[in-house]
Amino acid sequence: MLDKLKEELKNCTNCPLYKERNNIVFADGSAKAKIMLIGEAPGADEDKTGTPFVGRAGKLLNEFLQKAGLNRKKDLYIANTIKCRPPKNRKPTPMEKIACEGNLIKQIDIVKPNVIILCGATAMESFLKDKKLTITKARGKVFEYKDGIKLVPVFHPSYLLRQHSLEVNQPRDLMLKDLLMIKKLASL
Repeated sequence: MLDKLKEELKNCTNCPLYKERNNIVFADGSAKAKIMLIGEAPGADEDKTGTPFVGRAGKLLNEFLQKAGLNRKKDLYIANTIKCRPPKNRKPTPMEKIACEGNLIKQIDIVKPNVIILCGATAMESFLKDKKLTITKARGKVFEYKDGIKLVPVFHPSYLLRQHSLEVNQPRDLMLKDLLMIKKLASL
């Protein structure tokens, strides 16, 4: 079913982003994963390869996953809120997110994860509608989604690229703690 959806999206024209894309950035990882990670939008490297989280932020994400004892290809299914790269890596517009929302929901419904990691503010805002909630306040907390699926916001790895401290309770330390908690929530 995921292959069929991916094939359909290759011809998607639901928003203007299709005009400049090189590739649909559909997903990576295992469709049988208990953890789904949802990011913001593809960047330049992702647009070239058609795979989410392959640039600098993706490499850092991989390091954190490894430290938490999670295997990107086996333990996670990775997607983005939108499937095409916005110009100059800008944040997706509300219209672009709405145009792609149904596709993301279909992915969630097919994968049926136990836990969804909302990676960064854009992904968090797509699921948690509280406008006063910031990623700093929400990260590490568990929210409910449909069918008992847990939502856990975490810092986006691109933010962590600018946060170098390894001290306790600094963003990098909190990211590792969040991933370890998510691993337990997913019963891995």
